Amino acid sequence: MAKKPNYGFEKRQKEIAKKAKKEEKNKRKQEEKAEESPSEN
Repeated sequence: MAKKPNYGFEKRQKEIAKKAKKEEKNKRKQEEKAEESPSEN
């Protein structure tokens, strides 16, 4: 008998990857903002 795919695990992994990507994007945005702020003052 073939092994049943674990869709729950796949979904979790996908969500974790999505979350990590989103956090990385936010981090980059924050760094860009931080670089712009001192030049404005």
